Amino acid sequence: MTDGRITKAKLGDNGPEVGVQGLGCMGMSFGYGPSDADASRATLERALELGVTLYDTADAYGAGENERFLSPFFKAHRDEVVIATKFALSIPPDDPTRRIVRNDSPYIRQAVEESLKRLDVDVIDLYYMHRRDVNVPIEESVGTMADLVREGKVKHLGLSEVTADELRAAHAVHPIAAVQSEWSLFSRDIEKHVVPAARDLGVALVPYSPLGRGFLTGSFTNAEQDLTPDDFRRQQPRFTGDNAARNAALLEPIRTIASAHDATPGQIALAWVQQQAAVHNLPVIPIPGTRKPTRVEENTAATRIVLTNEQLDLLNGIATQVGGNRYADMAFTSAGRE
Repeated sequence: MTDGRITKAKLGDNGPEVGVQGLGCMGMSFGYGPSDADASRATLERALELGVTLYDTADAYGAGENERFLSPFFKAHRDEVVIATKFALSIPPDDPTRRIVRNDSPYIRQAVEESLKRLDVDVIDLYYMHRRDVNVPIEESVGTMADLVREGKVKHLGLSEVTADELRAAHAVHPIAAVQSEWSLFSRDIEKHVVPAARDLGVALVPYSPLGRGFLTGSFTNAEQDLTPDDFRRQQPRFTGDNAARNAALLEPIRTIASAHDATPGQIALAWVQQQAAVHNLPVIPIPGTRKPTRVEENTAATRIVLTNEQLDLLNGIATQVGGNRYADMAFTSAGRE
């Protein structure tokens, strides 16, 4: 069954052509509680059937387990998929629960070799700096990443959670294909500086967590009550306590619009993100994460929903009412440094 394929878009002026929606693969191995490996594999295959070609992972997801899990799928479809992975979150051997941000050249070189080995590929299509170490000049880090392109280990470069100034400085060293940052009806801080800079430079935006880590779908209302102990959303301020109750009430206009389109709330949240490409005049390739084939079908169908100006206005008012930051420590986000 191959009906309902999504359209394509270019991943920035200097990037590859991909499906207009990608797939976040982190939850298949890490972060969101128990996962069914067979269902995840079926999800990968169904996504490809529907025209999803950008698959997103990182070396920090399960300490490399996510890259290993995806490797057989990538090998089976190497000419059809665009592999995106990331470096920067080093895991101390003595404490696997910690992450240390590293952008230094020796670490970048070590990280790319390890990712290539786990993925079992000769080249990574899109290589991101996952988080920014402000103690290392970004020109130095991107210079090393550019060397990886020249050496044939990486095809295109990306950055995650960088400020507009950091993006401009990086782009001056080597063309950046994509910036990955959180962007959703609940998280819109990048629109002030990062989005305009990306548009000016011809860089695509790759929104992660476009469904508010599932909260915008209504699949849970309070992380501490509804999610398993190993689910990291229990540590995020907006999903617990009074913030959770306040934010759950904000879903009502999403449900109203969903009813008008005979759609789910998640589809409306995704349609809003997809439509930001036209609003801001730049490529926007969201990467909703899921582990179920039926959810991929639902998510990709959202690319065909067109919201009216009145509906956009109703949705645009949500973000200013959200309670709680998207992370307990915002220093590692672009918003924490702008």
